[in-house]
Amino acid sequence: MTTGGEAIRCPFDFSEALEFDPSLAALMSRESITRIRLPYGDADAWLVTGFEGVRQVTTDQRFSRAGITGSDYPRLTPEPIVSPESINVLDPPDSSRLRHLASQGFTQRHVDRMRRRIVRLADTLLDEMEELGPPADLTQHLSNPLPRQTIFDVLGIPQDDWPRMQQYVHQLLATGPDSRETAARAKAEMREYFAGLVEQRRRVPGTDLISAMAAAKDGEDALDDQELAVMALTLVLSGQDTATCQISNIAYLLLTRPELMEHLRDRPEALTEVLNELLRVIPFRKGVGIPRVALEDVELDGVRIRAGDFVHVSYLTANRDPGRYPDPHSIDPERPSAPHMTFGWGGHRCIAVPLAMAELEVAVGRLVERFPGMRLAVPPQEVRWDTETIRRFPLELPVTW
Repeated sequence: MTTGGEAIRCPFDFSEALEFDPSLAALMSRESITRIRLPYGDADAWLVTGFEGVRQVTTDQRFSRAGITGSDYPRLTPEPIVSPESINVLDPPDSSRLRHLASQGFTQRHVDRMRRRIVRLADTLLDEMEELGPPADLTQHLSNPLPRQTIFDVLGIPQDDWPRMQQYVHQLLATGPDSRETAARAKAEMREYFAGLVEQRRRVPGTDLISAMAAAKDGEDALDDQELAVMALTLVLSGQDTATCQISNIAYLLLTRPELMEHLRDRPEALTEVLNELLRVIPFRKGVGIPRVALEDVELDGVRIRAGDFVHVSYLTANRDPGRYPDPHSIDPERPSAPHMTFGWGGHRCIAVPLAMAELEVAVGRLVERFPGMRLAVPPQEVRWDTETIRRFPLELPVTW
């Protein structure tokens, strides 16, 4: 059994298209979990890369998200993205209670209503792109505006406030060393904004997601105003960010892998299973997310993790674990279904998965149906990629048809 050695420095700043980060690949190849040092935070952390190890850490209550609150925990951004009161840094039973209540906003009835909104938004955006004619930037016409408009629309945020919300999101996700003060201010202003919006919806409920979560009950229990505001803030950050990246990334793969586009054209009923395979393999973010802290000594994969140690998991490497996915680095649209970790795992799996999948199914499905001959208007090597945040996605996707 080992208790670790010198930490490996991991900037996790690799940004070359959708190639897998070679530093993550190297960490995957090690026999056990690894001690790493991230750009920010006052401590090292353990990194767990294998599917089973990640599954254990994300389901074992000896590893606590709440335990990181108030600490300068190891991370990739100068300012911690997550708020101390967020569901993302709560443990059971508190997190279980919030998840149970908030998930009532994602019942099939609510998701069907959201899907109708998404279809309407997507068709309007694609109508505008078609009317303007080729060449067009797909990120500008679809993958950037659709998730933003969707999450703002389903939360009932007035359209006049959409630009301000978008600016806050970008400021929070920046990784530059000078961005900390701006990010902290953006987070505080978003909390204040959603507190006001929740108060308004309490007085005058609507058909939006905030109103649905406000009406959620478990006996006499319900979400209070602060919990609702933080939940809305979390959904704006995670819902918009992930969907924007993934629509762009999936479109890039379809445009550069003609056999995938052909597969979807010939078998539109296979859309969801193909999307899940692409979600499994796409490195949609850099490095790692929010760590946990060990509440007691734990042996994991031959390593003694001490109480108080920070532990990061990599969903990106778990999704490519050869013990779970044969030939894991290849994209196989007919791969037998097996759950992936792109939306997280265990008690912190994203509660908005039904909304995220509805967005992806509508965006990609409508795109393939309406523009079956779409292709890149520039060579793939000329596509520009985001290098300023923790995300991995193309900044522009010039297309023609």
